[in-house]
Amino acid sequence: MSLPRRHLLVAAGAAVWLRPAHATPLEMELAIAAFTGGAPLREGRVTLEIAPLVENGNAVPVGLGVDEAPAPGAVRALALFTSGNPQPGVIVARFGPRSGRARLDTRMRLASSQTVVALAQFADGSCWRRSAEVVVTLAACVES
Repeated sequence: MSLPRRHLLVAAGAAVWLRPAHATPLEMELAIAAFTGGAPLREGRVTLEIAPLVENGNAVPVGLGVDEAPAPGAVRALALFTSGNPQPGVIVARFGPRSGRARLDTRMRLASSQTVVALAQFADGSCWRRSAEVVVTLAACVES
């Protein structure tokens, strides 16, 4: 029997929504497939800069880009996904022909130690990935 993503608990006349503490592997796969549009993923061409060990998961610095400097407009989008947060999708940044360098620096919350996946979609339709394992000593994104 397959359990839905959100479970409904009915007790003493009250309805309460329960969510899993982290995304399921299927949710992660579906989120990535939605970004790629079904294009096969290849390893490489994406840079993912994140510390392998972070003390606090509340504001983890992360950088995304591409290995080489492609022609303007060659990179359509960069995206970041996590396997251990309640929602697998962190951010998608879209780039146009006048965007210049395809680079994204931000901070994100990590609920626990997990895999972080960076994706790049190029104008030719190809999609590339790079992943990193991150160990978090103090978790964030925990729902009570």
